[in-house]
This record gives sequence, structure tokens and C-alpha cells, in this order.
Amino acid sequence: MSSENPLLVLQGIKKSFGAIQVLRGIDLEVRRGEFITLLGPSGCGKTTTLRIIAGLEEADEGRVFLEGRDIGALEPDRRNIRMVFQNYALFPHMNVENNIAYSLRLKGRPRAEIRERCARALKLVQLAGFEKRLPRELSGGQKQRVALARALVSRPPVLLLDEPLGALDLQLRRKMQIELKEIQRQLGITFIYITHDQEEALSMSDRIAVMREGLFEQTGTAADVYERPLTSFAARFVGNANLLRVKLISRKTDQGNTLLVLEHPAGRVLALAAEDRAAMPEESGEELTLAVRSEYVVIKAAPSPDASGAAGLDALVTAKSFAGGQLRIGASLVGKNGEICGEITASRHGMDSSLSIGDRVRVDWEDSCRAVVVRD
Repeated sequence: MSSENPLLVLQGIKKSFGAIQVLRGIDLEVRRGEFITLLGPSGCGKTTTLRIIAGLEEADEGRVFLEGRDIGALEPDRRNIRMVFQNYALFPHMNVENNIAYSLRLKGRPRAEIRERCARALKLVQLAGFEKRLPRELSGGQKQRVALARALVSRPPVLLLDEPLGALDLQLRRKMQIELKEIQRQLGITFIYITHDQEEALSMSDRIAVMREGLFEQTGTAADVYERPLTSFAARFVGNANLLRVKLISRKTDQGNTLLVLEHPAGRVLALAAEDRAAMPEESGEELTLAVRSEYVVIKAAPSPDASGAAGLDALVTAKSFAGGQLRIGASLVGKNGEICGEITASRHGMDSSLSIGDRVRVDWEDSCRAVVVRD
């Protein structure tokens, strides 16, 4: 990825529809050749953001820059930004070739150039030989490829994709994910992609921008967002983490990492300090929220009837199942006086399959860097 100035910049974008504020002042820089995904629940502002970039909606406040130029006042057809929709939006009366060539003909490109560029686009999306078919003669996956070819044929610097795979079945969607990423890699075009599918975002993206109620909760690489979420929302939305309320006991440093000794009513644990200064705990006794992924939780049989001196949390097994080769165990955390003080789930390979519902267990993390403090 290039280290040059960003290709696309959003500054302070706000948008309301009547009394409903959809975007509340978002800022984003997108690099040339980047695959960035806007990930969030329905209604968080993802599609509105894309439509403002494309010029299909006008921001109430803020500016949009493309290659350093303010494009906020430009009509959509003058921005050279293309958009692929979930519903394909193909012309039903035009064959595949004419659908793809439509924008080039509007621009008055020579016929030979149109034929050559259409042929290249069809080859790229693996639809060579489908030129004369009508949309009704295509499968859902083929229609999506035509919509993609139609967007790519004009060679835009930025391609916007609004949940383009949402209408496809699971197996075809996974196949198209691989193909889309490969096409983006080959062409070096910047993709801004919308989805609410966590797995899709994690597998395809160079960066993910997690959206909630018109704001970005966190922006970072897929690994950053997954391994070190900054907020409880990001932790739960991307990977569905366990969240625990704990108190800070002390700090220590290990290989440059600030580690926190934390106390939960069910025991003591170790976790990474938050990288976000707004979430960094300052004083002993401060209450914090801890996020830990279910696949990093280790559940073992308790070593003795009273193992309170050992690291980890005391718990009772409440559920057990197998999911995709992983053992999934649910447990109730148990305080010093026997009270239930929380729930936790582990889902991983290699756990003790002999554990049964009702067994006393000890809960801990895979290592000291698998749980993080997050903002509420």
C-alpha cells in the first residue's frame, strides 16, 4: 500500500434526514489501492456515507476530497467514482455487453475501444462468452459479476460496493469474496466496501472502520480491530467477545507491554492495558471493562475444592456443545461466597472434552495478551 497522500478524505461529514441525524461528523482517510470496509449494524450510516462519496446524497456539513480536490459540489457523473449495489441495478432490456458499455457510450468513446474494454472487463469477472445474454438469463452470481464489470470498465480510482454479496447464498458468497479481493489486487483500485458480515470484513479488508450510530468506533487493520478492540461495542460486534467488569489491582511491564493485574469477584486475571489513552486505567481500584475472545478462553477442571490462590476465575460449567470441530463451553462465574457473578463462553480446539455440566472449573486466558481493557 502506498505511503503517499490519501486518495480520498472525508472531513467532518454530517447528514440528517428530518429529525434523524444519520452521520454525526465522521472523518476518514482512504489510501490509494486500499480495500477498506465499513462494518456496522443496519442504520449506522454506512450506505449514507457511500452515497455522499458518490454524490448521490449531499452532506449537510463537511467536505469530500478526491486526490486533493474538493468534489463536494460535483455531480455524480463528474466524480469518476462508481458504485455497485446489492440489487445489481442492471437494465433488464439490455444484454450483458450493452449493460457494461452503457457509461462508455454516454461518454462518446469509440466503438473499437468500447468493444475492447468490455471484453477485458468480462474476462476479468470470468464471463467471457456471455455478451449477448439478457439479465433474466443469468444467475445471481453472474448478475453481480456483470454489475462489477460495468463499474470497472470506466477505470475509476475508487469503487464503492454496498453489500454486493448480500443476496447470494453462503457458498457463492465465499467464492465471490475471494474473486473480489483478487480483482482488487490485480487492478490496484481502491475499494470501499459495506457489510454487516464480520467474517466477510475480516477476510477481505486491509482496514476496517467499525460504525455505530453515525460515528466510527474504531478504524484499523482487521488484526487490530479483532485483537485489540477499543470499545465494548467493537469487541462484541467484531467477534462477539466476552465482556467482564473488573477492578485494577496493579500494573507491570512485560517486553514493552503494560500488563494489568485485575480482580473479578470470581478471581484475579492478567490483561493488556488499552492502547487508547481514553480507556487507560489510572488508579488502583478503578472499575474497568475487560474483553476476551471466546477462542482465547481456557477452561480446565479446578485443581482442588479450594483453589482460590491460583490464577484465573472460578466457574461452573452450564453448557457444552461441539461447533465446527471446536468444543464450546458456557460457564457461570462464581464469587468467593458462592454467588453467580457473570457468564463466560469458551470456544476452541483442544479443551478437555470430559468436562460435564455442573463441573467446577478454572477459567483463564491463552496467554497474558489475549484480553484487553475497552471503553464502555
